[in-house]
Amino acid sequence: MFQRHYSANACLLPICSLYGVAVTTVEGIGSTKTRIHPVQERLAKCHGSQCGFCTPGMVMSIYTLLRNHPEPTSEQMIAALAGNLCRCTGYRPILDACKTFCKVRSSGDRSARLGPLVYMHIQVSTSLFSADEFQPLDPTQELIFPPELMTMAENQPKTTLVFRGGRVTWISPVSLDELLDLKATYPKAPLVVGNTGVGPDMNFRGVFHPVLIAPARIPDLNVLKYTNDGLTLGAACSLSLVKDILTNAIAKFPEEKTRVFCAVLQQLRTLGGEQIRNVASFGGNIISRKSTSDLNPVLAASNCMLNLASRGQRRQIPMSDIFADGVGNNTITPEEILVSIHIPYSRKGEYVSAFRQAPRRENALPITNAGMRVLFEEGTDIIKDLSIFYGGAVSATVCAKETCWTLIGRHWNEQMLDEACRLVLKEVALPGSAGDENVDYKKTLMVSFFYRFFLEISCCSFILFYDHCKSNRTVLFLPGCAGCVFLTVQDVDPSQSSQDPVGRPVMHQSGIKHATGEAVYIDDLPSVDGELFLAPVTSSRAHAKIVSIDTSEALKGAGVFDVITAHDVPAANEFHFSHDPEIIFARNEVICVGQIVCAVVADSYVHAKQAAAKVKIEYEILEPVILTIEEAIKHNSFFEPKRKLEQGNVDEAFETVDNIIEGEICIGGQKHFYMETQSMLVVPKGEDKEMDLYVSTQHPAIIQEMVAASLGVPANRIMCHVKRVGGAFGGKILRTGLLASVAAVAANKTSRAVRLILSREDDMVITGGRHPFMAKYKVGFMNDGRITAVDAIYYVNGGCTPDESVLVAEVSLLKMDNAYKIPNLRCWAYVCKTNLPSNTAFRGFGFPQSGLVTETWITDVADKTCLSPEKIREINMYKKSEQTHFKQTLDPQNLTRCWNECMEKSAYYSRRTAIDEFNKQNYWKKRGIAIVPMKFPFGLGTPYLSQAAALVHIYTDGSVLLTHGGIEMGQGIHTKMIQVASRELNIPMSRIHFCETSTTTVPNAFASVASAGTDVNGMAVKDACQTLLKRLQPIIEKNPTGTWNDWIREAFKQSVNLSATGYNEYMDWEKGEGQPFTYFLFGAACSEVEINCLTGDHKNLRTDIVMDIGCSINPAVDIGQIEGAFVQGVGLYTMEELKYSSEGALYTRGPDQYKIPAVCDIPEQFSVSLLSPSQNPYAIYASKGIGEAGFFLGCSVFFALRDAVTGVRNERGLKKTFALNSPLTAEQIRANCADAFTGMVREGGGRLCVTVLLPPWATCV
Repeated sequence: MFQRHYSANACLLPICSLYGVAVTTVEGIGSTKTRIHPVQERLAKCHGSQCGFCTPGMVMSIYTLLRNHPEPTSEQMIAALAGNLCRCTGYRPILDACKTFCKVRSSGDRSARLGPLVYMHIQVSTSLFSADEFQPLDPTQELIFPPELMTMAENQPKTTLVFRGGRVTWISPVSLDELLDLKATYPKAPLVVGNTGVGPDMNFRGVFHPVLIAPARIPDLNVLKYTNDGLTLGAACSLSLVKDILTNAIAKFPEEKTRVFCAVLQQLRTLGGEQIRNVASFGGNIISRKSTSDLNPVLAASNCMLNLASRGQRRQIPMSDIFADGVGNNTITPEEILVSIHIPYSRKGEYVSAFRQAPRRENALPITNAGMRVLFEEGTDIIKDLSIFYGGAVSATVCAKETCWTLIGRHWNEQMLDEACRLVLKEVALPGSAGDENVDYKKTLMVSFFYRFFLEISCCSFILFYDHCKSNRTVLFLPGCAGCVFLTVQDVDPSQSSQDPVGRPVMHQSGIKHATGEAVYIDDLPSVDGELFLAPVTSSRAHAKIVSIDTSEALKGAGVFDVITAHDVPAANEFHFSHDPEIIFARNEVICVGQIVCAVVADSYVHAKQAAAKVKIEYEILEPVILTIEEAIKHNSFFEPKRKLEQGNVDEAFETVDNIIEGEICIGGQKHFYMETQSMLVVPKGEDKEMDLYVSTQHPAIIQEMVAASLGVPANRIMCHVKRVGGAFGGKILRTGLLASVAAVAANKTSRAVRLILSREDDMVITGGRHPFMAKYKVGFMNDGRITAVDAIYYVNGGCTPDESVLVAEVSLLKMDNAYKIPNLRCWAYVCKTNLPSNTAFRGFGFPQSGLVTETWITDVADKTCLSPEKIREINMYKKSEQTHFKQTLDPQNLTRCWNECMEKSAYYSRRTAIDEFNKQNYWKKRGIAIVPMKFPFGLGTPYLSQAAALVHIYTDGSVLLTHGGIEMGQGIHTKMIQVASRELNIPMSRIHFCETSTTTVPNAFASVASAGTDVNGMAVKDACQTLLKRLQPIIEKNPTGTWNDWIREAFKQSVNLSATGYNEYMDWEKGEGQPFTYFLFGAACSEVEINCLTGDHKNLRTDIVMDIGCSINPAVDIGQIEGAFVQGVGLYTMEELKYSSEGALYTRGPDQYKIPAVCDIPEQFSVSLLSPSQNPYAIYASKGIGEAGFFLGCSVFFALRDAVTGVRNERGLKKTFALNSPLTAEQIRANCADAFTGMVREGGGRLCVTVLLPPWATCV
């Protein structure tokens, strides 16, 4: 029996669908209790996990690939991981682990017509791990398919399966006739194969189906049949199976017959991820008729036929019929079943192509897609038949049939092209409120796709001169294999003891547990007896008075225990950290969509969620509703205080400059999108009002403080425990405190344990994120490029409460100079009070925004002076020890070193020349390159924020228990602290254990933020260890040849205390001076990109980073932090776009709509170099805090894209001065690459704009 292994998303797989299937989980392939599987081992030892929350999914994707292909290619590896997301690592170390299993394939290994496959030399960064340590992959030792299931499959007759639940009945028939009877009985019952359509509707959109029919076991729906005119595939075939069948058919048949197959296969490669394709059915994709299907346009254009069946009737219809009249089409009756799909062979003179543009190249729903087919009269360029179908842009797949009919009989030439584009724009109407993307962009894509089709057909046929085609040809981007990785790490001093781990690439202490699934997160904690689940009820209005809350229907729900409101809060419902309060439950008024009004507690999460949906809240709308920065300015809605920094005489300097430019830039917000959503378990202890809180937070002390205040008890009754956090990035501090207070109030009222795990959608709606920015600037400079005066205003969208927004504004001012000495500078920062969820801390804390503003006006100056941006940067960079604009002394020596090394390692000037030559040769593809320096000041601002404590116990067996106040959230702090303790105590790391961070062991610890965790806690650990060693010193001196255990036993006998604690400048805003930072990090990044001028799509070709991090304690961890931050920065600057309705509701509230970088988005060549060690007397072992600094370097991709767009505009004679906002999406890039097609759209009544525009019902903030 043939066996195949499939990776799948557990959240979409109904248990009923797994009858007869062997399920293997990450725990099943290996564990620390049995044996570690090679995949788990290599992922951990290659440093492929940081927070570890995504790691089990990565392991299973790689494991599945290896079970099917023990020696995979790089293309298979990339495809296997396309459906996995990681927010921490930047993917490079995960790919390193994968590549250790890969074989190298030559470029001539297979037919080139299979499509854009790339086989690159696989270069693995081995400097951070030793491949010699890996156990070999032995396929003979893998799990076998269970013999019982094998016997059942071979011997037991198939019978209908019926599973009845409390609300839903699942029926799995075994014959087509039985299925048709069921469908006649239950005409509204959906057919479920992969559950990728019905599942999300039921789980997330409240759709209910009492009967589900699962036809996957019916042979007729799994048919594979070659006929004289094509290929027939069963409707229940998975998309992965279809992909494999088409791949084999393309290799088997002549090219002339497989053009339809090739076009369909091209769309399949990027449709969803591998996990989705493995279960999603071919027929389900068609029958759903969703406009977001990438397959429907190309299948309809290719004249595919649908074989339908109902009781007593069989018929065949063209697929195009089901899209004939839009959404209301009733071509298929409710009783009919799609049995199979017939895909025809292509004919001589027939050509087929498929196109798509999406927010991310893989695993993303399309903005617009298309399928096109043309058939020529034999031996001529006359169009005999033409089909054009579009999807994505409107509510259903549409056919441009009037256009096609008009063009039949025309010659395939540029006159036809012009007419076709105008006809398409006239025929295919895009309503202004139909979609989430700008209508003009979608129209531009429609005509651009047809032009690409025109070029592709022209270049592969005899019709036009080949030289003309070659110069204009647009090739789809090749999927990047991320095959080249170069790392330069610092060498350990040869005289250093081999036992001393400091400076060595030590594996994350939880790495193996991450990979085996044994690492415990909040939702992994075992159930507590009587535990309740909490579901919040949030406001649907941005600014309104609460008239009434009706909970009667909710309280009638199954399993519902109670509804918790503001009236149930025993003490503080508001926290006044500043003038405006932070609120637990809205009482009389709501101030944003997503504000928690009340909460339901029930015996299961499902029951709680169902009941929460039944709570009825009546509102009275209040004015004004302020969502954007512009609206806040109009209504003078700001949080206090406003901040200003000024040096020199700005007004006088502007009178002496040669040139002045003014500009404005908008920078969108960003969601944290940590892998583990906001999570907590609150357990009342039953006496003295004590509570244990298990929380995913960066700041246990603030959780303790807020919960204690809300319950009206002393802080010593609240014990907060944190084992590890599945990603945070600044988003799990104050917001988490409010949510923990909600859960604690519920636990207090019910006297039950309460678990609160937010769904991804609720998490994104309730919590804020990075602050959107708007900056206006005026820059004065000399003709030689020297910038002498800058006057700027920053507007920061703080949301509805202050949170950390004023501090973010202050930091943005302090770091606004980036790497440049500006003699006369003035900048104001205003925090806007709006009716959006309160924005909060996020990695970089204001610098990613203010730094982008600075680099934007640097580039504007370059444009005006006709000097290169890198020349302007060099001219204005700090060059000697001097004061910053806030009068703190800076030594820029390492800044210069980073810049020069990055220039050299990236071969910037030779590549600049090569890019200029490439751009001359290619009209529709352009490349760009940019190099950006960075000065990142480090510090927490005030001394009390830098205090930390550690507790070290030595037990009589010689083992050491280490505790400190830092939180492990992926940055490897516990690993580094164990390294510190190992060095100080001079014992192996294996003898030291870290249990958890808890307010019971280390009180009043400050939050793990601002990259400071290692600095402040490392000193505390060192202090505690040195205290212990000092106590042991007399014993060691008496017995110098003794062992560690000997010394500890003797110390115990002598009653030596084997437990010790360790313990570890200010800014005057009135004077505009101070010492807010402890030291500075420096870096530089050079990035190269390639854009597709017809779609605005881009790919990241190469990035070189040089970073000064002092003396690295753990280079593997530090490089991982740099890469992860960089990729997160690429997300902010190029793809992560937040969209709100005019009522303040977030549209981009899940992974379907909000796209973070995936494995396909990282640079194909990625080089990270650590500057040779330099002394930093202010931190542990001369290291530097590295968690945040690399984020800003992601803007090198932004400016490389700007450089490519500049090349396009210069070539086309467009206006030299232009503005680009962040994120720099494909839509913006396409709009700024104006051409005849954008001109057509403008003529048709649309308008293109350089900023991201949305329909009237949506607002970009």
